[in-house]
Formats: sequence, C-alpha cells, structure tokens
Amino acid sequence: MTYPGGVAALRGVDLTVARGDLLAVVGPSGSGKSTMLHLLGTLDRPTTGTVRVAGHDVAALSDRELSALRARHLGFVFQQFHLAPAASALDNVADGLLYTGTGRRARRERAAAALERVGLGHRLRHRPPELSGGEQQRVALARAVAGDPELLLADEPTGNLDSASGAGVLAVLADLHAAGTTIVLITHDAGIAGWCPRRVRLRDGLVVDGHDHDDLGPVALLKGAGR
Repeated sequence: MTYPGGVAALRGVDLTVARGDLLAVVGPSGSGKSTMLHLLGTLDRPTTGTVRVAGHDVAALSDRELSALRARHLGFVFQQFHLAPAASALDNVADGLLYTGTGRRARRERAAAALERVGLGHRLRHRPPELSGGEQQRVALARAVAGDPELLLADEPTGNLDSASGAGVLAVLADLHAAGTTIVLITHDAGIAGWCPRRVRLRDGLVVDGHDHDDLGPVALLKGAGR
C-alpha cells in the first residue's frame, strides 16, 4: 500500500521471525506496524520483495491457498475482540475452526481445550456481554490458538483493556509462548515491548533498530518487503 504523495507504508524491510520467538514490533502511529502484520498474516501481498510464511512464498499462492495457509498456520488477535455477541465463548472459538476441515464435535472439543488453556474453562457457556473485557480478549486468544498455529500475530491485544486485564492477557501470552507458540506482538507501548525478549523498532516504514536471526529456523521471512 502506497499512500497519497508516494509514501510507502513499508520500504524494503528485512525481518526473520524465528521459531520460538516472542517478538515485539514497536513504533509510533504510521510507522508501518499494522502493514507488517498484514504482510506476515498474508492479509496483504507485498508490492516489492518477498514474504514467506511456513515455507510458502505468499506471492505465488492463490487466494484460496492463502486462506488455507492462514487456517493451518496462523492465529490472529486484534485490539477489537471480534466476537459474535449472541454466541457462547465455546461457539465463538469453535467457529474459528470452520475453515480447517475439522468436524463439529472435534471443533468443540478443541475449543473447550483452548478456553481451558487461557483460564476460561469455567466460562464455556457465557456470551461476550456476560464477560469482562479481559475475559473477552482471552476468548479471542483461545480462538487464535485453538488450531495450534505455528505463528500467533497479536495487534495491540491490550489496547482496549485496563492495566489489570492487560496484565492478565500478557500472562496468557507468556504461557502460550512457554508452551512453544511463536508470537509477534504489534505495540506502540514501550513497556509491553520491553516485556518481550526480542524487539524490532519501525519508523517511517523502515526497521531502525532490532537484531535479526534465524538460528531456530524461520516461521516467517520478509526480504526487501514493501507496500
């Protein structure tokens, strides 16, 4: 995406997301953080360079193949919870598995296990209006990890929460990471970025700070990527 005036959201970014990373992408508004998440999540295709996710060149895949890649390898958590208000927590999570080809019974079993994993095993039947903001975000986290993705992408996951609820969500992310989930967390909050063991700073569409590595093998790779 190039904005009016010829300003590119990302300009030739190189980044390796290694297996087992807990990586914060930090920077002010307009720095390119959300565009980077969209590229890593295959929601956008690069106009320059290469994006590889789970070994696949994103530019070489059809829309249907990209949808399958997202369903099998990626999980998403956003600042807005995007939950169906009339559906239970269990159904909100189970419905996130519809595109994985999993049967209804197995979807509900995996959804219940994911909700237990984020500390909501006692809230399976509650609908979003009956849950606190922090609990709703944990439902969103459960939905994101129910399919056991290789890479979890979280865009300002504590942005709509008070400090106590935000700390609870970060604790869940820490547990998921300890269990082996690779996580990229987009944030403008320096405190949250400092909580992550690896940080990359963006400014004006460029990486201005942050080391790169692939010692455990890449889950995702941006090479000269731009939008």
